[in-house]
Parts: sequence; structure tokens; C-alpha cells
Amino acid sequence: MASWEIHDDMNFYITADKFYIEPNGKSEVLIIDRISRETSLQVKTNQLPQGIQVRKICGILGVIKLISGFHLVVMTHRVFVGIINSQVVWRLAGFDVIPFVPSLTHLSETQKVQNNVYLAMIRQVLDTPYYYFSYTYDITHTLQRLHSMPPDFMQTGLYERADSRFVWNGYLLKHFHRPELRQYSLPLILGFVSVNDVMVNNHSFQWILISRRSVHRAGTRLFCRGIDQTGSVSNYVETEQIVDVRGDKVSFVQTRGSIPLFWRQTPNLKYKPPPELVAGRDHLIACSKHLDAQMIHYGRQVLVNLIDHRGAEDVLEKAFATTISTLGYQNVRYESYDFHAECRKMRYDRLHNLIARLAHEQDEFGVFHLRRDGTLMSSQDGVFRTNCIDCLDRTNVVQSMLAKRSLEQSLIKLGVLTTGQRIDPNSTFEWLFKNVWADNADMISTQYSGTGALKTDFTRTGKRTKMGLLKDGSNSLTRYYKNNFNDGFRQDAIDLFLGNYAVKDGEGLTVQCPLVIQKGWKYGTFPVVLLFAFAMFFTSAVYPQEYNTESLLFILFWGSMVGVTGAGILKYGVEFVDWPKLVPAVRSMGKMEP
Repeated sequence: MASWEIHDDMNFYITADKFYIEPNGKSEVLIIDRISRETSLQVKTNQLPQGIQVRKICGILGVIKLISGFHLVVMTHRVFVGIINSQVVWRLAGFDVIPFVPSLTHLSETQKVQNNVYLAMIRQVLDTPYYYFSYTYDITHTLQRLHSMPPDFMQTGLYERADSRFVWNGYLLKHFHRPELRQYSLPLILGFVSVNDVMVNNHSFQWILISRRSVHRAGTRLFCRGIDQTGSVSNYVETEQIVDVRGDKVSFVQTRGSIPLFWRQTPNLKYKPPPELVAGRDHLIACSKHLDAQMIHYGRQVLVNLIDHRGAEDVLEKAFATTISTLGYQNVRYESYDFHAECRKMRYDRLHNLIARLAHEQDEFGVFHLRRDGTLMSSQDGVFRTNCIDCLDRTNVVQSMLAKRSLEQSLIKLGVLTTGQRIDPNSTFEWLFKNVWADNADMISTQYSGTGALKTDFTRTGKRTKMGLLKDGSNSLTRYYKNNFNDGFRQDAIDLFLGNYAVKDGEGLTVQCPLVIQKGWKYGTFPVVLLFAFAMFFTSAVYPQEYNTESLLFILFWGSMVGVTGAGILKYGVEFVDWPKLVPAVRSMGKMEP
């Protein structure tokens, strides 16, 4: 094992005052003092406790502070995903959160309740599907970035050299950020990884898809939109497609991310609250910071904007176009495509017109191509940055089509396909390609919006179907419910896990806990009145002794009460939304500031 490879299987001992972590087959032991939190690495002699049941763990994810004190987060189960670049990649399948202080007797009853809420937040984040990792391979970087690293950098620990944009437990691992503990610091990415061994034209090769979600401006769908002052955008994802033919590797990278302007879409119980620009913010400076960072990481940019050119989305389209034109970057081009208008009546075949418009630049950008003997044949010097409103549904459809075009060109270059040959639309590989990209869409969407993606029937089958429309309707309703009534808690969980909010000493006792929010009178009154009115209306309509003027007036009265109360709830919809509490959005007159 190289000096920087992460320890995998470990024995874990817990005593009243210490944690002992013993890597299998090693002559060392990691000791964490539960009182002082001092962490030391020692040569294994007789430090290990006797007569205490040993637990098996397969990774340390870090340390986080809650009201009751610090907690150690460890990985207890993993699932094999595949082999990339001759290195094994795993998926997180089980974890445990263990308090340093084993008793809660030092907490008040209120603090115990609040501590359990924080603990539930950590568990919810880690239960999000899916986190991926490798003990020996840096999956936070693309093949091109890995190849460009200097040799001395490659000898540092995985956590030290990882791309911090994509390390989701980076805040938790700060406790272990010491050179001697590098073999215990296991970085996780959140996103999607699929590793597939395939056969085409009697040629066997690997086809891999990796999506990495950024930790910057991370959050939930309606509470995390647009850009921040640092130039980070919400739902930013880097997706890399890799083809490995007997050691010859080709990588093609794309990115997605929210429209890089200050905008919001305030949840207010309406099915689709309109997006709106935030006045008084410097969109140009923030957007230029984002594009500068994009060009440093990826080179030239083609910004593919798939939102509507009419209706509520049009204000964002015009503002985005104006901003890019005003900035006047030489290496940035704006390509706007009204996805819904162009593909109306399920004419998704028209998307090939967009791909044709992007083909010239895709050929110019190229791909990263490394031969098995280490010869660098080409590098990718530009990316397509694609967005729709959510950067989920329309975005994934277009990204999969660009990836398909790149894949066919790469397979020709590597000798798998003959010149001019396309992947057989009836082949097993075609079916696999479509389903993996659809799975990628579902996973990224679940992590951001709480449901699978829309329009995946086209990605899976190549056409829009009525069953796909029905599934989209079901997902849309589920999104509506979760985005309005669940996502405040989920946003808080993400902010706590990423360190955007840190629990304070004495919280819930000498310091006000942000979880305690006083709701207005409407929050309790309106739903109770609505339920009572509906019950009375239902009873009056279904079980009258006889229908006469009095019973009809009774039905009319309670029906009116249902209507008036329901209208009141919609009018004051912001009052009933589950809002974040730890890093709260600023609300003014029903508006939400990013």
C-alpha cells in the first residue's frame, strides 16, 4: 500500500474515555480521547482494550459538533461499484454517528430534543443516495486534471489533493487534516457513478459515467437558486464520460449549473411560483466570477440555455443573454434554445437541430485522450455548460445527446467502430447507454428536488410516451409537496453537514437555538378551520336526513368556508412553507433573498 492510500477495513473499540481504531494488518492504532478530543497515532503495543466487543468499520467520515458535543461519523457498510483506472470504487451503504460524550445528562430536556433534530439532519444527509469513494483513487478529479498534476502532488493524501468543490465530508474531515492522519481521511463525492463492461463489434471496453455535485451553494430546489457573491451557482454538477479500450482512455466532460444571476423562486404553495430577478444586486460581477472560474477549470465555454423564451422564464432568458453580451468574453458563447417550444407535441427529434448547431464547437473542444503507453494524444479545452430552470430534466436530455455524439467519435478513434459507423440503435449497448443516462438524471434530481427526473422516458427510449407523461405528472406533484413542506429541514441538514452553520456552545440554554421559530397565528388557525369546514361540508353533503332548504344552506355555508379558508391559505402561502432555520432566507413581503 502506498503511503497515501486510505485504510479500509478497521477494528473499532469504544471505551468510556477513548475510541481506538486499528487498521487490519497494521502495526499502528489511532486513539481519540473522548473528553479532550485529542487525536494521536501510536505504534500498536498494548493500548487496545481487552474484553470489549470490537466493531468493524470501513472508513472514517469525520467529526461534527452537535448540542451534546462532538460526534464521530464512521462508515459501517459499503457496496462495490466497479473498477476505474485499475482502482476499486465503492458506494457508501451504512454509517454510524457516535457521540464523544456517551451521556446526555448534561443537557436540558429541550436541548435533548434539539440535539435529536440535529442528529436526524446528519442522518438524512448521509442517507441521501448516493455517496461514492475509493481508498486508492481520486474520483473528485477528471482524468485530465489527474494527468496534469505534478508528481509530488500525487504523493499527498487523497483528501489533501482532492478537488474541494466535490468533497462532501470536507467539513467533517477538518479534524483529521494532519499529514500523519492522511490514511484515515476518506473523501466522499455525492452524485452518480456507473461502471460498465461492454462489447461492441467484438471489442470489449469500459464505459463509465461519473457525476460530481458541488458543495458550493448546495441545497434544495426552491431554496437554492441562481448565484452567490462568490460566483458559485446552485445545483452545479460536473459530469465525465470515460471510455477505456484496453488501457487507451478517452474522457469527455460537461457541466451544468443554475443560471448565473441573482434570482429566486419563492415557495408560496403555488404549483409553480414564477422565477424573478433580484433587484439591487450586481449580476455582472457575480457572473464574471463564475465564468472566470469555469474557464480556469475547463477552458472555453458554450452556455446552452434551455429555458422558455416566453412566459415566466423569459425574464431570465433575456437577462442571461444581456449579461453575457455585456461581459463580452472572447471564449464564451451563449446558445439559447427554447426547449419546450421547439419540442412541443412531443417532437423531441427536433433536438438534433440543437446538437447540429453545437457540433462544430464540440469538435473544436475535443476530448482528453491518453494512450496506454502514457502518450497524451489530445486534451479537452472547452465545455458545454448546460442549464434549464432546475438544471435537471431538459439539461440531462441535451447532455446525454452530446455525450452520445462524443462517444461514437471516440469509439471510431479507438477502432471499436468503423469510420462513419454509429452505435446500433437495437444493440444492448444502446439500451445500456440510455438507461445509465436516465439513472444519472434520476439520481441528480433526487438529490436536488427530492424526486426522480422528468422526461427520462425520452432518454431511456428515444421518444416521448404517454406513460412517461403520467410519471412526470406524479413526480411533479411529489416535488410540489416536498419543496413546500419538507425542504426547509433538508436545506438545514445540508447547511449543517457542510459547515455553513456550526452549532454554538450552550445552544438551547444560554444561546438561542435557531430551530425554535415562533409561527404566526395563521399557521395553526387556517389548517384547523379548513379541516373542520371540510369535515362539516362532507358530513352535510353525504349524510343529510333529507334535502331541504336548511340542509342545502348548511352545505353552501360549509362549502363557502372551505373555499374561503383554502383561498386564505394560498394568499398567505409563505406562512405555511417549511422554511430553513439555520441559514434562513431573508423574507420580506413574501420575497426570498438568496
